[in-house]
Amino acid sequence: MATIAGEESKPHVVITPFPLQGHITSFSKLAKVLHSKGFHITYVNTEYNHKRLLNARGAQALDGLPDFQFETIPDGLPPSDANVSQRFSFLCNSMQNNSLIPFKKLLARLNKLASDGVVPPVSCLISDAVMTFTMNAAHEFDLPIALYWPASTVSFLGVFHFRTLLNKGVIPLKDESYLTNGYLDTELDWLPGMKSMRLKDIPSFAKVTDSNNFLLNFLMAELQRAQKAQAIIFNTFEELDSDALSTLSSVFPPLYYIGPLALLLAHQIPHNHRSLESIGSSLWKEETQCLDWLETKEPKSVIYVNFGSLVIMSPEQLHEFAWGLANSKKHFLWIIRPNLVEGGSMILPHEFLNETKNRGFIASWCEQEKVLNHPSIRGFLTHCGWNSMTESICAGIPMACWPWSGDQPTNCRYACKEWGIGIEIDHNVKREEVEKLVNELMEGEKGKQMRRKISES
Repeated sequence: MATIAGEESKPHVVITPFPLQGHITSFSKLAKVLHSKGFHITYVNTEYNHKRLLNARGAQALDGLPDFQFETIPDGLPPSDANVSQRFSFLCNSMQNNSLIPFKKLLARLNKLASDGVVPPVSCLISDAVMTFTMNAAHEFDLPIALYWPASTVSFLGVFHFRTLLNKGVIPLKDESYLTNGYLDTELDWLPGMKSMRLKDIPSFAKVTDSNNFLLNFLMAELQRAQKAQAIIFNTFEELDSDALSTLSSVFPPLYYIGPLALLLAHQIPHNHRSLESIGSSLWKEETQCLDWLETKEPKSVIYVNFGSLVIMSPEQLHEFAWGLANSKKHFLWIIRPNLVEGGSMILPHEFLNETKNRGFIASWCEQEKVLNHPSIRGFLTHCGWNSMTESICAGIPMACWPWSGDQPTNCRYACKEWGIGIEIDHNVKREEVEKLVNELMEGEKGKQMRRKISES
Protein backbone atom coordinates (compact mmCIF):
# COMPACT_ATOMS: atom_id res chain seq x y z
CA MET A 1 0.00 0.00 0.00
CA ALA A 2 1.23 3.50 -0.74
CA THR A 3 1.72 6.23 1.82
CA ILE A 4 -0.95 8.92 1.86
CA ALA A 5 0.37 12.36 1.00
CA GLY A 6 1.76 14.08 4.08
CA GLU A 7 1.75 10.85 6.11
CA GLU A 8 5.52 10.44 5.93
CA SER A 9 6.01 13.60 8.01
CA LYS A 10 3.89 12.42 10.93
CA PRO A 11 5.52 11.30 14.17
CA HIS A 12 4.99 7.55 14.54
CA VAL A 13 4.47 6.04 18.00
CA VAL A 14 4.34 2.32 18.76
CA ILE A 15 1.98 1.76 21.69
CA THR A 16 2.13 -1.49 23.67
CA PRO A 17 -0.32 -2.10 26.53
CA PHE A 18 -0.15 -4.89 29.05
CA PRO A 19 -2.70 -7.45 27.80
CA LEU A 20 -5.51 -7.02 30.34
CA GLN A 21 -8.78 -5.16 29.76
CA GLY A 22 -8.12 -2.20 32.06
CA HIS A 23 -4.72 -1.54 30.53
CA ILE A 24 -6.05 -1.92 26.97
CA THR A 25 -8.93 0.48 27.67
CA SER A 26 -6.62 3.16 29.03
CA PHE A 27 -3.99 2.76 26.32
CA SER A 28 -6.69 2.95 23.65
CA LYS A 29 -7.78 6.33 25.00
CA LEU A 30 -4.18 7.54 25.11
CA ALA A 31 -3.65 6.39 21.51
CA LYS A 32 -6.75 8.25 20.33
CA VAL A 33 -5.64 11.45 22.03
CA LEU A 34 -2.21 11.19 20.39
CA HIS A 35 -3.83 10.43 17.03
CA SER A 36 -5.94 13.57 17.38
CA LYS A 37 -2.67 15.48 17.87
CA GLY A 38 -1.28 14.24 14.54
CA PHE A 39 0.50 11.00 15.46
CA HIS A 40 0.60 7.90 13.31
CA ILE A 41 -0.33 5.06 15.68
CA THR A 42 0.83 1.45 15.68
CA TYR A 43 -1.10 -0.27 18.48
CA VAL A 44 0.26 -3.65 19.60
CA ASN A 45 -2.05 -6.28 21.09
CA THR A 46 -1.22 -9.85 21.96
CA GLU A 47 -2.45 -12.48 19.51
CA TYR A 48 -4.85 -13.83 22.15
CA ASN A 49 -6.48 -10.46 22.78
CA HIS A 50 -6.52 -9.62 19.08
CA LYS A 51 -8.79 -12.64 18.57
CA ARG A 52 -10.95 -11.65 21.53
CA LEU A 53 -11.38 -8.13 20.16
CA LEU A 54 -12.44 -9.48 16.77
CA ASN A 55 -14.89 -11.87 18.39
CA ALA A 56 -16.38 -9.10 20.51
CA ARG A 57 -16.50 -6.33 17.93
CA GLY A 58 -16.63 -7.98 14.50
CA ALA A 59 -14.24 -9.09 11.77
CA GLN A 60 -13.44 -5.52 10.61
CA ALA A 61 -13.10 -4.03 14.08
CA LEU A 62 -9.31 -3.79 13.91
CA ASP A 63 -8.95 -2.71 10.30
CA GLY A 64 -8.10 0.67 11.73
CA LEU A 65 -7.35 3.77 9.69
CA PRO A 66 -4.43 4.51 7.35
CA ASP A 67 -2.69 6.22 10.29
CA PHE A 68 -4.02 4.04 13.12
CA GLN A 69 -2.91 0.45 12.60
CA PHE A 70 -2.93 -2.69 14.75
CA GLU A 71 -0.17 -5.28 15.12
CA THR A 72 0.28 -8.33 17.34
CA ILE A 73 2.95 -10.15 19.30
CA PRO A 74 2.59 -13.50 21.14
CA ASP A 75 2.25 -13.53 24.91
CA GLY A 76 4.20 -16.77 25.29
CA LEU A 77 1.36 -18.64 27.02
CA PRO A 78 -0.14 -21.88 25.63
CA PRO A 79 -2.67 -21.29 22.81
CA SER A 80 -6.26 -20.96 23.99
CA ASP A 81 -9.67 -20.21 22.49
CA ALA A 82 -11.08 -19.12 25.85
CA ASN A 83 -12.76 -15.75 26.30
CA VAL A 84 -11.47 -14.85 29.76
CA SER A 85 -8.87 -12.55 31.26
CA GLN A 86 -5.53 -14.28 31.69
CA ARG A 87 -3.85 -14.28 35.07
CA PHE A 88 -1.72 -11.23 35.78
CA SER A 89 1.16 -13.21 37.26
CA PHE A 90 1.27 -15.66 34.33
CA LEU A 91 1.34 -12.81 31.83
CA CYS A 92 4.07 -10.93 33.70
CA ASN A 93 6.32 -13.97 33.80
CA SER A 94 5.63 -15.13 30.24
CA MET A 95 5.91 -11.79 28.47
CA GLN A 96 9.04 -10.84 30.36
CA ASN A 97 10.69 -14.05 29.14
CA ASN A 98 9.17 -14.53 25.68
CA SER A 99 8.01 -11.28 24.08
CA LEU A 100 11.18 -9.25 23.54
CA ILE A 101 12.31 -11.07 20.37
CA PRO A 102 8.86 -10.86 18.68
CA PHE A 103 8.65 -7.20 19.64
CA LYS A 104 12.05 -6.48 18.09
CA LYS A 105 10.99 -8.32 14.94
CA LEU A 106 7.91 -6.09 14.77
CA LEU A 107 10.03 -2.94 15.04
CA ALA A 108 12.36 -4.24 12.32
CA ARG A 109 9.36 -4.86 10.06
CA LEU A 110 8.02 -1.36 10.71
CA ASN A 111 11.46 0.01 9.82
CA LYS A 112 11.32 -1.91 6.54
CA LEU A 113 7.84 -0.51 5.81
CA ALA A 114 9.15 2.96 6.59
CA SER A 115 12.10 2.54 4.19
CA ASP A 116 9.60 1.48 1.53
CA GLY A 117 7.53 4.61 2.16
CA VAL A 118 4.51 2.74 3.50
CA VAL A 119 4.54 4.17 7.04
CA PRO A 120 6.43 7.03 8.68
CA PRO A 121 9.65 6.06 10.48
CA VAL A 122 9.05 5.05 14.09
CA SER A 123 9.68 8.09 16.28
CA CYS A 124 9.21 6.68 19.77
CA LEU A 125 7.69 3.94 21.91
CA ILE A 126 5.07 4.15 24.66
CA SER A 127 4.87 0.93 26.64
CA ASP A 128 3.15 -0.25 29.76
CA ALA A 129 5.23 0.39 32.85
CA VAL A 130 5.09 -3.33 33.68
CA MET A 131 6.51 -4.23 30.26
CA THR A 132 9.98 -2.76 30.60
CA PHE A 133 11.42 -5.47 28.34
CA THR A 134 10.48 -3.03 25.58
CA MET A 135 13.18 -0.69 26.90
CA ASN A 136 15.78 -3.19 25.63
CA ALA A 137 14.26 -2.93 22.16
CA ALA A 138 14.19 0.87 22.40
CA HIS A 139 17.90 0.88 23.21
CA GLU A 140 18.73 -1.48 20.34
CA PHE A 141 16.75 0.58 17.80
CA ASP A 142 17.95 3.89 19.28
CA LEU A 143 14.40 5.05 20.06
CA PRO A 144 13.17 7.16 22.97
CA ILE A 145 10.66 5.37 25.19
CA ALA A 146 8.05 6.63 27.62
CA LEU A 147 6.33 4.31 30.08
CA TYR A 148 2.64 4.67 30.82
CA TRP A 149 1.15 3.60 34.16
CA PRO A 150 -2.58 3.14 33.45
CA ALA A 151 -3.46 2.53 37.11
CA SER A 152 -3.56 5.36 39.66
CA THR A 153 -0.59 7.56 40.49
CA VAL A 154 -0.98 6.79 44.19
CA SER A 155 -0.79 3.05 43.46
CA PHE A 156 2.47 3.60 41.54
CA LEU A 157 3.79 5.41 44.60
CA GLY A 158 2.54 2.56 46.80
CA VAL A 159 4.43 0.01 44.71
CA PHE A 160 7.51 2.24 44.82
CA HIS A 161 7.33 2.06 48.65
CA PHE A 162 7.39 -1.77 48.67
CA ARG A 163 11.16 -1.69 49.10
CA THR A 164 10.85 0.56 52.16
CA LEU A 165 8.21 -1.71 53.68
CA LEU A 166 10.55 -4.67 53.21
CA ASN A 167 13.52 -2.84 54.67
CA LYS A 168 11.52 -1.81 57.74
CA GLY A 169 10.21 -5.34 58.27
CA VAL A 170 6.55 -4.37 57.75
CA ILE A 171 6.33 -7.00 55.02
CA PRO A 172 6.32 -9.89 54.37
CA LEU A 173 3.58 -10.97 56.77
CA LYS A 174 4.71 -13.56 59.31
CA ASP A 175 1.93 -15.96 58.27
CA GLU A 176 -1.55 -15.93 56.75
CA SER A 177 -3.19 -15.19 60.11
CA TYR A 178 -1.84 -11.65 59.72
CA LEU A 179 -4.37 -11.12 56.93
CA THR A 180 -7.20 -11.29 59.46
CA ASN A 181 -5.77 -10.58 62.94
CA GLY A 182 -5.77 -6.79 62.62
CA TYR A 183 -2.15 -6.42 61.45
CA LEU A 184 -3.29 -4.92 58.14
CA ASP A 185 -4.64 -1.96 60.12
CA THR A 186 -1.03 -0.96 60.88
CA GLU A 187 -0.71 2.76 60.15
CA LEU A 188 1.85 3.85 57.56
CA ASP A 189 1.56 7.61 57.89
CA TRP A 190 5.34 7.91 57.51
CA LEU A 191 5.35 7.00 53.81
CA PRO A 192 6.38 10.06 51.75
CA GLY A 193 3.61 11.43 49.55
CA MET A 194 0.86 9.20 50.97
CA LYS A 195 -1.66 10.31 53.58
CA SER A 196 -3.46 8.35 56.30
CA MET A 197 -2.44 4.99 54.87
CA ARG A 198 -2.78 1.61 56.50
CA LEU A 199 -1.07 -1.56 55.33
CA LYS A 200 -4.44 -2.80 54.00
CA ASP A 201 -4.57 0.28 51.72
CA ILE A 202 -1.26 -0.46 49.98
CA PRO A 203 -1.54 -2.27 46.60
CA SER A 204 -2.40 -5.87 47.40
CA PHE A 205 0.80 -7.33 45.90
CA ALA A 206 2.58 -6.39 49.16
CA LYS A 207 0.34 -8.54 51.36
CA VAL A 208 2.42 -11.69 51.05
CA THR A 209 4.09 -14.09 53.46
CA ASP A 210 7.22 -14.70 51.38
CA SER A 211 9.78 -12.04 50.48
CA ASN A 212 10.57 -14.09 47.36
CA ASN A 213 7.01 -13.74 46.06
CA PHE A 214 7.19 -13.41 42.27
CA LEU A 215 4.81 -10.46 41.77
CA LEU A 216 6.26 -8.49 44.68
CA ASN A 217 9.75 -8.73 43.23
CA PHE A 218 8.62 -8.35 39.62
CA LEU A 219 6.90 -5.04 40.35
CA MET A 220 9.80 -3.68 42.38
CA ALA A 221 12.19 -4.57 39.56
CA GLU A 222 9.94 -3.01 36.91
CA LEU A 223 9.76 0.29 38.79
CA GLN A 224 13.52 0.28 39.28
CA ARG A 225 14.03 -0.15 35.53
CA ALA A 226 11.40 2.52 34.87
CA GLN A 227 13.79 5.10 36.27
CA LYS A 228 15.82 4.75 33.04
CA ALA A 229 12.92 5.62 30.72
CA GLN A 230 12.77 9.04 29.06
CA ALA A 231 9.43 9.80 30.71
CA ILE A 232 6.58 8.30 32.73
CA ILE A 233 2.96 9.14 31.91
CA PHE A 234 -0.02 9.06 34.29
CA ASN A 235 -3.75 9.34 33.67
CA THR A 236 -4.41 11.99 36.30
CA PHE A 237 -4.40 15.73 36.97
CA GLU A 238 -2.37 17.76 39.44
CA GLU A 239 -5.24 18.82 41.70
CA LEU A 240 -5.99 15.17 42.42
CA ASP A 241 -2.46 13.79 42.91
CA SER A 242 -0.15 16.71 43.67
CA ASP A 243 1.52 15.07 46.70
CA ALA A 244 2.20 11.79 44.92
CA LEU A 245 3.47 13.51 41.77
CA SER A 246 5.75 15.76 43.80
CA THR A 247 7.26 12.80 45.67
CA LEU A 248 7.78 10.74 42.51
CA SER A 249 9.29 13.63 40.55
CA SER A 250 12.36 13.60 42.81
CA VAL A 251 13.14 9.96 41.94
CA PHE A 252 11.86 9.26 38.43
CA PRO A 253 12.44 10.80 34.99
CA PRO A 254 10.12 13.60 33.83
CA LEU A 255 6.50 12.86 34.77
CA TYR A 256 3.62 13.79 32.51
CA TYR A 257 0.05 13.78 33.78
CA ILE A 258 -2.39 13.93 30.90
CA GLY A 259 -5.73 13.06 32.41
CA PRO A 260 -8.37 12.49 32.92
CA LEU A 261 -8.29 10.81 29.52
CA ALA A 262 -12.07 10.35 29.42
CA LEU A 263 -12.48 14.12 29.57
CA LEU A 264 -9.65 14.76 27.12
CA LEU A 265 -11.24 12.46 24.57
CA ALA A 266 -14.55 14.26 24.82
CA HIS A 267 -12.85 17.54 23.90
CA GLN A 268 -10.06 16.36 21.59
CA ILE A 269 -11.80 13.98 19.20
CA PRO A 270 -13.91 15.71 16.54
CA HIS A 271 -17.56 14.79 16.90
CA ASN A 272 -17.71 13.80 13.24
CA HIS A 273 -14.73 11.44 13.46
CA ARG A 274 -16.86 8.29 13.38
CA SER A 275 -14.02 6.11 12.11
CA LEU A 276 -11.95 6.75 15.22
CA GLU A 277 -14.94 6.32 17.51
CA SER A 278 -15.52 2.89 15.98
CA ILE A 279 -12.11 1.67 17.17
CA GLY A 280 -13.13 0.04 20.42
CA SER A 281 -11.17 -1.73 23.12
CA SER A 282 -13.69 -4.01 24.83
CA LEU A 283 -12.70 -7.68 24.99
CA TRP A 284 -16.32 -8.63 25.66
CA LYS A 285 -19.32 -7.96 23.45
CA GLU A 286 -21.10 -4.86 24.73
CA GLU A 287 -24.85 -5.09 25.19
CA THR A 288 -26.76 -1.99 24.12
CA GLN A 289 -30.16 -3.01 25.49
CA CYS A 290 -29.21 -1.63 28.90
CA LEU A 291 -29.00 1.86 27.39
CA ASP A 292 -32.52 1.44 26.02
CA TRP A 293 -33.65 0.40 29.50
CA LEU A 294 -32.02 3.47 31.05
CA GLU A 295 -34.05 5.63 28.66
CA THR A 296 -37.20 4.46 30.44
CA LYS A 297 -35.99 5.62 33.87
CA GLU A 298 -36.35 8.95 35.63
CA PRO A 299 -33.31 11.25 35.83
CA LYS A 300 -30.91 10.42 38.68
CA SER A 301 -32.86 7.32 39.74
CA VAL A 302 -30.53 4.38 38.93
CA ILE A 303 -27.46 2.94 40.62
CA TYR A 304 -24.96 1.36 38.24
CA VAL A 305 -23.10 -1.75 39.47
CA ASN A 306 -19.98 -3.10 37.78
CA PHE A 307 -17.00 -4.90 39.33
CA GLY A 308 -14.76 -4.68 36.29
CA SER A 309 -12.94 -7.29 34.23
CA LEU A 310 -10.91 -9.20 36.84
CA VAL A 311 -12.86 -9.42 40.11
CA ILE A 312 -13.85 -12.96 41.09
CA MET A 313 -16.37 -13.12 43.94
CA SER A 314 -17.92 -16.05 45.76
CA PRO A 315 -21.54 -17.10 45.18
CA GLU A 316 -22.25 -15.94 48.74
CA GLN A 317 -20.90 -12.46 47.99
CA LEU A 318 -22.98 -12.30 44.81
CA HIS A 319 -26.11 -13.11 46.79
CA GLU A 320 -25.32 -10.52 49.47
CA PHE A 321 -24.94 -7.83 46.83
CA ALA A 322 -28.12 -9.03 45.13
CA TRP A 323 -30.27 -8.85 48.23
CA GLY A 324 -28.70 -5.56 49.32
CA LEU A 325 -29.72 -4.06 45.98
CA ALA A 326 -33.18 -5.63 46.18
CA ASN A 327 -33.80 -4.41 49.72
CA SER A 328 -32.69 -0.87 48.85
CA LYS A 329 -35.77 -0.61 46.59
CA LYS A 330 -33.69 1.41 44.11
CA HIS A 331 -33.52 0.93 40.35
CA PHE A 332 -30.23 -0.70 39.36
CA LEU A 333 -28.24 -1.68 36.27
CA TRP A 334 -25.92 -4.56 37.20
CA ILE A 335 -23.14 -5.87 34.95
CA ILE A 336 -22.47 -9.57 35.66
CA ARG A 337 -19.82 -10.77 33.24
CA PRO A 338 -19.67 -14.54 32.53
CA ASN A 339 -16.73 -15.29 34.85
CA LEU A 340 -17.57 -12.90 37.71
CA VAL A 341 -18.33 -15.68 40.18
CA GLU A 342 -15.85 -18.24 41.46
CA GLY A 343 -16.49 -21.62 39.88
CA GLY A 344 -18.70 -20.08 37.21
CA SER A 345 -21.89 -20.37 39.32
CA MET A 346 -23.65 -17.02 38.99
CA ILE A 347 -27.20 -18.22 39.49
CA LEU A 348 -29.33 -15.61 41.19
CA PRO A 349 -32.29 -16.73 43.33
CA HIS A 350 -35.70 -16.72 41.63
CA GLU A 351 -37.00 -14.73 44.59
CA PHE A 352 -34.49 -11.98 43.86
CA LEU A 353 -35.36 -11.91 40.16
CA ASN A 354 -39.09 -11.73 40.95
CA GLU A 355 -38.53 -9.03 43.56
CA THR A 356 -36.53 -6.79 41.20
CA LYS A 357 -38.03 -7.56 37.77
CA ASN A 358 -39.56 -4.08 37.44
CA ARG A 359 -36.58 -2.10 38.71
CA GLY A 360 -33.45 -4.05 37.83
CA PHE A 361 -31.57 -4.81 34.61
CA ILE A 362 -28.73 -7.33 34.38
CA ALA A 363 -26.29 -7.36 31.43
CA SER A 364 -23.03 -9.19 30.80
CA TRP A 365 -21.05 -6.13 29.60
CA CYS A 366 -21.74 -2.58 28.48
CA GLU A 367 -20.27 0.67 27.18
CA GLN A 368 -19.46 2.02 30.61
CA GLU A 369 -18.83 5.65 29.76
CA LYS A 370 -22.18 5.90 27.98
CA VAL A 371 -23.85 4.39 31.03
CA LEU A 372 -22.11 6.66 33.54
CA ASN A 373 -22.98 9.74 31.50
CA HIS A 374 -26.63 8.76 31.09
CA PRO A 375 -29.01 11.20 32.84
CA SER A 376 -30.70 8.40 34.81
CA ILE A 377 -27.50 7.36 36.67
CA ARG A 378 -27.05 8.74 40.19
CA GLY A 379 -24.49 6.42 41.83
CA PHE A 380 -21.87 3.80 40.97
CA LEU A 381 -21.10 0.65 42.96
CA THR A 382 -17.57 -0.16 41.81
CA HIS A 383 -14.46 -2.24 42.48
CA CYS A 384 -12.36 0.95 42.25
CA GLY A 385 -10.39 0.16 39.11
CA TRP A 386 -8.73 3.35 37.91
CA ASN A 387 -10.57 3.50 34.58
CA SER A 388 -13.89 3.16 36.38
CA MET A 389 -12.97 5.80 38.94
CA THR A 390 -11.76 8.40 36.46
CA GLU A 391 -14.77 7.81 34.22
CA SER A 392 -17.04 8.23 37.24
CA ILE A 393 -15.26 11.44 38.25
CA CYS A 394 -15.64 12.83 34.72
CA ALA A 395 -19.35 11.96 34.75
CA GLY A 396 -19.84 13.54 38.19
CA ILE A 397 -21.06 10.27 39.75
CA PRO A 398 -20.11 9.42 43.39
CA MET A 399 -19.15 5.86 44.28
CA ALA A 400 -19.78 3.04 46.69
CA CYS A 401 -16.45 1.23 46.78
CA TRP A 402 -15.76 -2.50 47.12
CA PRO A 403 -12.04 -2.92 46.31
CA TRP A 404 -10.76 -6.37 45.45
CA SER A 405 -7.03 -6.39 44.61
CA GLY A 406 -4.16 -4.63 42.86
CA ASP A 407 -4.40 -0.85 43.05
CA GLN A 408 -8.07 -0.92 44.09
CA PRO A 409 -7.55 -0.73 47.91
CA THR A 410 -5.33 2.33 47.43
CA ASN A 411 -7.83 3.98 45.09
CA CYS A 412 -10.64 3.26 47.54
CA ARG A 413 -8.77 4.80 50.47
CA TYR A 414 -8.10 7.99 48.56
CA ALA A 415 -11.64 8.22 47.16
CA CYS A 416 -13.20 7.79 50.59
CA LYS A 417 -10.74 9.55 52.91
CA GLU A 418 -8.82 12.11 50.84
CA TRP A 419 -11.05 13.10 47.93
CA GLY A 420 -14.43 12.66 49.62
CA ILE A 421 -16.14 11.11 46.58
CA GLY A 422 -16.71 7.55 47.80
CA ILE A 423 -17.99 5.38 50.64
CA GLU A 424 -16.46 1.97 51.36
CA ILE A 425 -18.22 -1.38 51.60
CA ASP A 426 -16.49 -3.92 53.83
CA HIS A 427 -14.80 -6.75 51.94
CA ASN A 428 -16.86 -9.22 53.99
CA VAL A 429 -19.94 -7.89 52.27
CA LYS A 430 -23.33 -8.11 54.00
CA ARG A 431 -26.70 -7.29 52.46
CA GLU A 432 -27.66 -4.94 55.29
CA GLU A 433 -24.57 -2.82 54.68
CA VAL A 434 -25.13 -2.82 50.90
CA GLU A 435 -28.72 -1.68 51.39
CA LYS A 436 -27.67 1.05 53.82
CA LEU A 437 -24.82 2.41 51.69
CA VAL A 438 -26.81 2.28 48.43
CA ASN A 439 -29.54 4.36 50.05
CA GLU A 440 -26.96 6.74 51.50
CA LEU A 441 -25.26 7.10 48.13
CA MET A 442 -28.51 7.69 46.27
CA GLU A 443 -30.42 9.98 48.63
CA GLY A 444 -28.54 10.50 51.90
CA GLU A 445 -26.67 13.54 53.15
CA LYS A 446 -23.31 11.82 52.55
CA GLY A 447 -24.32 11.19 48.95
CA LYS A 448 -25.17 14.87 48.50
CA GLN A 449 -21.80 15.88 49.95
CA MET A 450 -19.98 13.52 47.60
CA ARG A 451 -21.87 14.90 44.58
CA ARG A 452 -20.82 18.41 45.55
CA LYS A 453 -17.23 17.29 46.07
CA ILE A 454 -17.00 15.41 42.78
CA SER A 455 -18.40 18.39 40.88
CA GLU A 456 -15.45 20.41 42.19
CA SER A 457 -12.87 17.87 40.90
